[in-house]
Order: sequence, then C-alpha cells, then structure tokens
Amino acid sequence: MKILICEDNKLASRVIATFLKRKGYNIEIASDGNEAMEKIRTGVPDLLITDIHLPYYSGLELIRYMRKDLNRKTPVIIVTAFSDPQFRSKASELGISDYFVKPFDDEVLIDRIASLLK
Repeated sequence: MKILICEDNKLASRVIATFLKRKGYNIEIASDGNEAMEKIRTGVPDLLITDIHLPYYSGLELIRYMRKDLNRKTPVIIVTAFSDPQFRSKASELGISDYFVKPFDDEVLIDRIASLLK
C-alpha cells in the first residue's frame, strides 16, 4: 500500500514516514503543495496524509483536487497543528477520513491507517 505524506516540516514528515515504513507501508513524501499535486496526478496513493498549511497548495486544495478533479475516494487523514473548527468543517465537507492534531499518539494513527486500508 502506498501512502503519500504531504508535510512541509521535514522532521515531522520523516518521523511519520519512519514509523509507517516499520509497519511495512510504501511511503512517498511531498514537502509542498506543488510536489504533492504532481505525485497525486501521476499516481493516486492508497492513502493521503496531509497537513493543512503547505506552500503553494493547501492540504484542503489537494483533497479538493483528488475528490473533484480526479473523482477519487482515496482515504485522507489530516495531521495538523490547527484544531480550528472551521478547518475541521471544511475538511469534513471534502470527505476526509480523520483529523489528528499535533502532537498525536503514533499508535492511534497507525491503527486508523490500518483500518482505512483494509
């Protein structure tokens, strides 16, 4: 299973990628919205983990692109430092699978990913 992590904080993306690789997942990382958009365009992942605030395109714009332009129902997990109800609402309208606020419990994220990819 291929998971795309879209996170502009290099340390955060490496941490998430490392524990997911240990669980056997194939990981791709995009450090900004342009890179993420290209990776989504050339091969939609089995699961998308994205921050909301990214350079060039936001996480919400990436989700909208996948849902509206590509018509994909790919599971999406938002991992962000912002617990703003407005962002949660907009993300829910786009059909996200879950919303984690940093810092989060790695095992809870792993369990959620496993359930989404069954």
